[in-house]
Amino acid sequence: MIKLVSTCNIFKLYKGVDMSKKMNKKITRRSMLKSTTALAGAALGSGLITGFPAIHASGTPTIRYLGTAVNMGSEPEKKLFEDTGIKVKYISKTTDEVVKTILTQPNSFDIVDSEYFSMPKLVPSGSLLGMDTNRIKEWSNVVTAFTEGKVNGKTIGDQGTAPKKVLYLKGPNSTEFSKEPTRYATLIPTVYNADTLGIRPDLIKRPINTWAELLNPEFKGKACILNIPSIGIMDAAMVVEAMGEYTYPDKGNMTKAEIDLTMKIFTEAKKAGQFRAFWSDFNESVNLMASGEVVIQSMWSPAITAVRSQGIPCIYQPLKEGYRAWAAGFALPSTAKGRQADICYEYINWFLSGWMGAYLNRQGYYSAVLSTAEKNMKAYEWDYWMNGKPAAQDILSPTGKKLASKGEIRDGGSYNDRMGAVACWNATMDENKYMVRKWNEMIAS
Repeated sequence: MIKLVSTCNIFKLYKGVDMSKKMNKKITRRSMLKSTTALAGAALGSGLITGFPAIHASGTPTIRYLGTAVNMGSEPEKKLFEDTGIKVKYISKTTDEVVKTILTQPNSFDIVDSEYFSMPKLVPSGSLLGMDTNRIKEWSNVVTAFTEGKVNGKTIGDQGTAPKKVLYLKGPNSTEFSKEPTRYATLIPTVYNADTLGIRPDLIKRPINTWAELLNPEFKGKACILNIPSIGIMDAAMVVEAMGEYTYPDKGNMTKAEIDLTMKIFTEAKKAGQFRAFWSDFNESVNLMASGEVVIQSMWSPAITAVRSQGIPCIYQPLKEGYRAWAAGFALPSTAKGRQADICYEYINWFLSGWMGAYLNRQGYYSAVLSTAEKNMKAYEWDYWMNGKPAAQDILSPTGKKLASKGEIRDGGSYNDRMGAVACWNATMDENKYMVRKWNEMIAS
């Protein structure tokens, strides 16, 4: 939780004046916003309090938050306001729409939640501000999966747009990536995961251990892949390699010939009736799996959680070829400045301070700062979600719904096992426009 400028510290700024006795014993963060505005304003103006403001000079600070809904929710919104007095206005869009908004409407949001694979599109445009890591309290504790491309000291797969490739900028207004660490980051890391296929074990009734199963004729009409080209083609490439059809030098940066090969295989499968649907919305994936219309498909971790919370068996299946990973973080538009930028930095620091990290971990995601998340979780929760140990008691979702029973082990095991098995990352290819066109042709075939 963000540490506020306490009343006693403010009073100490005025020597010889003991005002604390005149105050109620219980002072909340929200009451502080009104009762200490003038006093805090004077202290801030004097330069005696430095850094981003914990108490805001006037009105209720509000952040226009653009993102894909991964980190959005009423509970985080409520907790944020309780802890900081900041309100948030969510602007939820698809991945591609978020990118378009950044490029064409930079004044329509105050903070954006974007993925690292979008950085090759966005950074050259100059639409985003270089994020000052000196203003991030937990920067030194960001996991090495982001900063070094390592998990538990082991180098993981970096095909595609691995965060370490696009993490740093040469300066605060730079449109170029830096190969070496600098003070300025493209995004402040927040959340990431190792993605795989979701299955209905009660309907498949046999072991599944390879990406190749997505195109197994056994599941004709009951398979599904996500319809976000830059992500879907990575899953498709994992399938093609698993089938032994081709080995990509870099699945995240295919040549036109490699794109043609991949789309040819999937177009033939589509025409043969392999796919029940192509989902582009989180809720679609949940409904398809929960209804039993689909038994194997590309899925995201919280979608598995949503299906399980309905009491329906659903597994995020570990596969021998490894995982496709993704990562996201916060950035500010290049126009950000002054008090509003300060408020956004305060929000980011709150986000990384622990409560939100625990909230994300309980959905099956991973927090970029695990040390603070651990402090906000019960020991048995941490053991289940992060250490791969059997649940000491029932595991509940952030909303209190049962996700796993006592004795169960998380799909894929521990953090080190899952993230340590990353094969590639979501990516933006050099031939992105060509890839999107060929993908859409496959969908329309």
